[in-house]
Amino acid sequence: MTGTRASTAAIPQALRRFDSQAVRLMADIDADPWGSVRASVYETARVISLAPELDGHGTRLEWLLNQQLPDGTWGEGPARYRLLPTLSAVEALLATIVRDETPAVPTRGRLASAAADGLAALRALPADGPWPDTAAIEVLVPSLIARINNLLDRPVIGTLPHLGPLSRGARLSVPPGFRPDRHEEIAQRCRAGVPGKLHHTFEGVARHLPGDAVPVPDGLLGSSPAATAAWLASQPDRAQGEQARAALSAAARRYGGLLPEAAPVRAFERLWVAAALARPGLPPACRAAAGAWAHDIYDPAGVRGAPGLLPDADDTSMAVLVAAVTGTACDPAPLAAFWADTHYRCYIGEDTGSVTANAHALQALTAHLRLRPAVSPVHHPRMDLVRDWLVDQQTDGAWTDKWHASPYYATERCVRALLGHPGPGTRQAIQRAVDRVLASQHDDGTWGIWGGTAEETAYAVQILLADPAAAIRPGWRTALQRAEHALDAWDTRREPPALWHDKTLYAPTSMIQAEILAARQLLTRHGPGRHTQGVAS
Repeated sequence: MTGTRASTAAIPQALRRFDSQAVRLMADIDADPWGSVRASVYETARVISLAPELDGHGTRLEWLLNQQLPDGTWGEGPARYRLLPTLSAVEALLATIVRDETPAVPTRGRLASAAADGLAALRALPADGPWPDTAAIEVLVPSLIARINNLLDRPVIGTLPHLGPLSRGARLSVPPGFRPDRHEEIAQRCRAGVPGKLHHTFEGVARHLPGDAVPVPDGLLGSSPAATAAWLASQPDRAQGEQARAALSAAARRYGGLLPEAAPVRAFERLWVAAALARPGLPPACRAAAGAWAHDIYDPAGVRGAPGLLPDADDTSMAVLVAAVTGTACDPAPLAAFWADTHYRCYIGEDTGSVTANAHALQALTAHLRLRPAVSPVHHPRMDLVRDWLVDQQTDGAWTDKWHASPYYATERCVRALLGHPGPGTRQAIQRAVDRVLASQHDDGTWGIWGGTAEETAYAVQILLADPAAAIRPGWRTALQRAEHALDAWDTRREPPALWHDKTLYAPTSMIQAEILAARQLLTRHGPGRHTQGVAS
């Protein structure tokens, strides 16, 4: 049998394997209401500092010490991304020492040594930006630096061999690009009431606000363990916070005593996984389940990515999209609340726009109108404006976005949205994106901004396969063949690197797995050596 015939014969087997893997992935998601994200250094350290009475305190301290990198920092990604988690970890260690705690493990000496190494590493970090566009970094960084400097003034710090010299006149400076009083300024504006968009990062302003600045939450405040711990620390009446304390304890139990960046991410995870698996075509066994997810999550007042967060256009769009691609319909009317003249705001009160949220909105409306073509004409002019706004946001052939560190994620979303709703400038924008992808492949067949990753390779593959015209571009076939070999050789047991933006970098594992699975299935069906018809749906 020739190689071509052998390859062709293997396709049905690969398609069946995709079906079984998709079914298993969705079943795993159904079984876990919390969602698959790793524990967060930043959030866990905030809980160590602000809620030391929570069960598992010693476990969290030991874990935090073990997460310190050889250079003294904490966190993932390039150095500038490690600024915030390192500040959080150092503050937590100093706060533990100042409370005069003497847990059996670890000893005070270990805490002081790790804190000293962290302080030295902070001084060695890059002196200026560009700083990552993570959630409320402009508030959280100066707030933590103020807390650390306050702790360095405490007498007990000066008695410790590791920290003593550091505590005498040595202070952390707020890096250029941050305003030292930004957290106090925001808190002053919030004294009459904290807007919902700040609940998720409440720990940045909590010390400067009265205890009743935020209503009693019925779970995690803003879906954030850190924000919840800060709220609990501000309450003089312990009984008042029992529900929040119970929610924090439940999240810690789910993560073995540690805390994630946000919890639970059930709605967010289900929508993104279903949308990814729908690109190559949902298996029949998954189609009904995905539609049920969308309708269960959908809210006519707007969808929230997690309990305690504001409704947002991104999750609302994805619910509409998933419903449409499963052959049902969720009314896109809630998107009207987020309209801002030329594009959709991700949430009410947003400071900077999101290209991926608008790409999702355009995809959702396109899919919904295919299913319900007689829907209100109000959507058509807005779709044109969003399309034009997206084209205007492209830079050097790529798009970037505040919710993800990699341009491959944002570019894949925008290419797919523009293919579904073409217009002036879209063909050129898509060509620029394809050329940028073809020119940026690594020697090992992968793509990635900080080195090749399976996740970013999956986005690049989907860009190249989404556009039928890409097949005529020089190098298209070779690039996909190399990518297919790279994905086939990828060790699926490896934890994916964190590329998604919240307060720090995080990795939604199931969502990443769904993107890789979809890319491999698209390669099996439409890659080089099969046929060159694109899959722009």
